[in-house]
Amino acid sequence: MASKQLVLVVVVAILGFSSTCTATTYMVGDNSGWDISTDLGSWTAGKQFHVGDVLAFQYSSTHSVSKVKKENYDSCNTSNVLESSSNGNTSFTLTQPGDTYFICGNRLHCLGGMKLHVLTQSDNSPAPSPALAPESSASAGGGGTALPQPSSKSNKPSKVGPSSAAAMFHHVTLLDSLFIGLVVSTLIF
Repeated sequence: MASKQLVLVVVVAILGFSSTCTATTYMVGDNSGWDISTDLGSWTAGKQFHVGDVLAFQYSSTHSVSKVKKENYDSCNTSNVLESSSNGNTSFTLTQPGDTYFICGNRLHCLGGMKLHVLTQSDNSPAPSPALAPESSASAGGGGTALPQPSSKSNKPSKVGPSSAAAMFHHVTLLDSLFIGLVVSTLIF
C-alpha cells in the first residue's frame, strides 16, 4: 500500500512540474536578428508569449536594445529607458503578464520600425493576437518624407527550444496531465 502512495505522489509531482515548465526562448527576428531590415510585426504574428519566456536579441554594433515604457515606444524616446544593452547579444525574460516594449537605441532606427511590442500572457490565460509595430508618423500620412518600411529577411518565424530541463515537458498541457493522471491512477488502484 505504501508503494502505491509513493507512486501516486511521484506522479502528482511530475504532473505539477510539467504544467509549470513551459518557458520558451525566442530569437527576435529569427535569422535576421534585431536589425532595421527585419519586419518585427511579421515576426510576432502568430506567436504567443508567456511569463517566463525569454526574448534573445542578437544585433550588430550599430544597434542596441532598450526596454521602455509605452510612451517611449510610441515616440522612440531613447533617453528614458528601463533597461538597455549594446553588447550584441542580449536576453530579456518576460516576468509579468501584459505589454512589454523594446526599441533600438538609435532613434532613427526606431522611427524606421526597429521596435518591438509583445503581449505576455499569464500561464493560464489564452493569448489574443500580438500587436504589430505601428507605422512611423511620416509614412502614416504626416508631413515630411516617408521612411521606407522594413522588409524581413525571413518571413518564417521560428522558435528556439527551451534551454533547461523543462524542454522534455514543453508540450504537455493541463489536459494531457489530467489524462496521464487518470490512466496512472486506474493502473495503480
